[in-house]
Amino acid sequence: MPDISTAPSSDDIRGRSLAKNLLGRFELVRVLGKGAQSTVWLAFDPRLERQVALKVMKSGMGADGQAVAQWLQEARSVSRLTHPNIVPVYEADIHETQPYLVFEYIAGATLDQHIKQNGALPASQAVALMMDVLDAVAVAHAAGVVHRDLKPSNIVIDSAGRARVMDFGIAARIRDANNKDPQTDSGGTIGYISPEAAHGAAPSPAMDIFSAGLVLAEMLMGRQLLSESDPYRAIYRVTHEQLELPKVMPAAVDDQLRAIVLRALALDHGQRFVSARVFQSELELWVNSLQAAAQSQAAPSNATLEFLLRRMRHKSDFPALSDSVTRIQSMARSDKESVGSVTNEILKDVALTNKLLRLVNSAHYARGGSISTVSRAVHLVGFNGIRNMALSLVLLEHMQDKAHAAQLREEFLRSLMAGSVGGELCPVLRDSEEAFIGSMFQNLGRLLAQFYFPEEANNIRTLTQSARDPKTEEAASISVLGLSYEELGLGIAKSWGLPPGIQRCMRKPTSTPPPNPPSDMAERIRWIALASNEIADVLLRSDPKDVDDRIAGVAKRYAHVMGSSSKLVLEATAKARLKLVDLAVAMDIHVAPGSAAAKLLQLPPEVSSRAAPLQAETDANLGSFALQATQAAPLDEPDAPISAARKSVVAETLSAGIQDITNAMVDDFKLTDVLRMILETMLRALEFDRIIFCMRDAKTEMMTGRFGLGRGVEAHVKGFKTHLKAASPDLFGAVCLKGADTMISDAAELRVVQRLPAWYRTGLNAPAFLLLPLQIKGSPFGLIYADKLKHGALELDEKELALLRTLRNQAVMAFKQSS
Repeated sequence: MPDISTAPSSDDIRGRSLAKNLLGRFELVRVLGKGAQSTVWLAFDPRLERQVALKVMKSGMGADGQAVAQWLQEARSVSRLTHPNIVPVYEADIHETQPYLVFEYIAGATLDQHIKQNGALPASQAVALMMDVLDAVAVAHAAGVVHRDLKPSNIVIDSAGRARVMDFGIAARIRDANNKDPQTDSGGTIGYISPEAAHGAAPSPAMDIFSAGLVLAEMLMGRQLLSESDPYRAIYRVTHEQLELPKVMPAAVDDQLRAIVLRALALDHGQRFVSARVFQSELELWVNSLQAAAQSQAAPSNATLEFLLRRMRHKSDFPALSDSVTRIQSMARSDKESVGSVTNEILKDVALTNKLLRLVNSAHYARGGSISTVSRAVHLVGFNGIRNMALSLVLLEHMQDKAHAAQLREEFLRSLMAGSVGGELCPVLRDSEEAFIGSMFQNLGRLLAQFYFPEEANNIRTLTQSARDPKTEEAASISVLGLSYEELGLGIAKSWGLPPGIQRCMRKPTSTPPPNPPSDMAERIRWIALASNEIADVLLRSDPKDVDDRIAGVAKRYAHVMGSSSKLVLEATAKARLKLVDLAVAMDIHVAPGSAAAKLLQLPPEVSSRAAPLQAETDANLGSFALQATQAAPLDEPDAPISAARKSVVAETLSAGIQDITNAMVDDFKLTDVLRMILETMLRALEFDRIIFCMRDAKTEMMTGRFGLGRGVEAHVKGFKTHLKAASPDLFGAVCLKGADTMISDAAELRVVQRLPAWYRTGLNAPAFLLLPLQIKGSPFGLIYADKLKHGALELDEKELALLRTLRNQAVMAFKQSS
């Protein structure tokens, strides 16, 4: 936090409360740092249960009531500043004559600490940090607030490497009113004040620009530009001399950057940049010129790209993938394309046709009804939508490499997640498809490297995860491949003929997010794609309990440029997570339980309630889950005899059970005995994990669990409850009311998730289950629930299906006879 330049001394920590490690309600944990006029504590606020940074002014500085009132008023003004690069002020108050400030606690080093530890910063890093600072200062100036004390100890570098500015003139104000010495009466800190501030002029934006120039010079030099042991000498120099940078500077500090710094340090404030935003723009131009120069000298990089492309072309899969992508892209290149030409192109690939129709009918596109022709799909979804689906499908199809399939599925799902989030975040519906594919392709280079250069990709991952000296992904990929993942992806996108809009979206913005949404929608989509990919990384890498907080952090960073609030970003992410589950089902993507990729397909209970329904579910939708055979007779394959033998055992077990139950019902029988025989037959024959028999309670109109068989089923029987008279019955209630035999082969499918009650998701939560309702004269009275805990394990052929229904009918008959 601010002023962490010297070791703290307990002599300045006075007052009864501080001695008890309390300041008002705040519990003082430890000293973060100490300056000439204040001490900064890490504190705990028990009221809001959060850590804060508490800046306590020198004891006795609150004696002047008028000064205190003015200070409090300025603190309130500063507390209204909201920006990702400004550390927010939570409170400003007086306790026992001691003024104090409460800031957000940022777990990071101050810039002066960083410089002391590391020396001069690379020019590109120094400029990037200063652009962050100027972003904050520009916003403050627009709100009428001048910092007045901009210096490295008031700039924190957070865990993301972002510069955050704090202490906007509040501490300076209270110091000025109570002290008359060269160190404080000039409105700032010696070594960082401007000439006019040293003369006692009223605060102005030009003062902050001068101080920012001094900070930038210090980052480039590794030491303070205006360093004098005598404060009067320092003030004389700043008011009479034109400050200059040393003749010898690091090689990266070229004449253009030197001129920018010197303009900020102009002795005459009229010669400085007219605003912080103009200062920032000049630095951005320097960054752009640097990139342009690098690109003009990029022959080695181009040669590397050509080398990698040659290696990829020698893989039998890559030419086929490239041909597919090129053909798909040509389909949607122009709105003049006819439905017929697009349809014919898709129909050439039978597998692609089937998968695309399955995807069109998924909840991700939520068109309603059943679409069984490609022509209808193109009409409803549009050329761009079909292109995006087809591109996604061919990428997945060509990623099915057995050697490292798990890592590839993780990368593909991460990209698909980013695309889904990007589509949801795009404020203009007609541009959402562009946002989807742009977000998905922003890490195309990483995805393709993982497929075609798995060893190199693993080496890159190792370098980024090194405990001793971790590299950025860009630096690691350059060191291993000879170019960055981004350049690899862009080179391939260009060879595929992807449109300029997508290629632009694939180049991640490097500047600070602007305070307002860009007027150019393509630029806005680029920022949305960046935010979407960061959100996808959060979902993939974070502990589930931290996900919402981390997404809120991303939302806060990009809220202004996206024109969206944190709440809307969280809602969009929730919708995207629901859609990804459905996309994975439609694309037949399976991941190992417990893997990182599985996190993307696991929906926390609150996601379903947070996301607005994607499509109204009606009981008519149950038709798609109607119980029917999922297998034909065993195929004539090597393991067909084993399969046939197993099915013979299943059929024999079911038939034998039916006969036993029939025999039991001829004589006097107990209903519960017959029902248990039915459940046992099903459990043994089809190897269900759990099976529960439910009955209707006439008083409560609830269908409730009565008894069950299987592993750990006792813990779930009493919790199985579904209301038959609910205004919007859940899946189980709807099945009972309609009397529809139903098989759910994948409970993660979106249409299923939205109808499952919370008690089921937190309890039984099986990936596949069977429902056999019992009715008499159209009125439901019972339900048989049976599940399997292994994904994809629930399969039935025609004979097994018929035998199961016979068992269900025996249960109905047993009830009729017993009554």
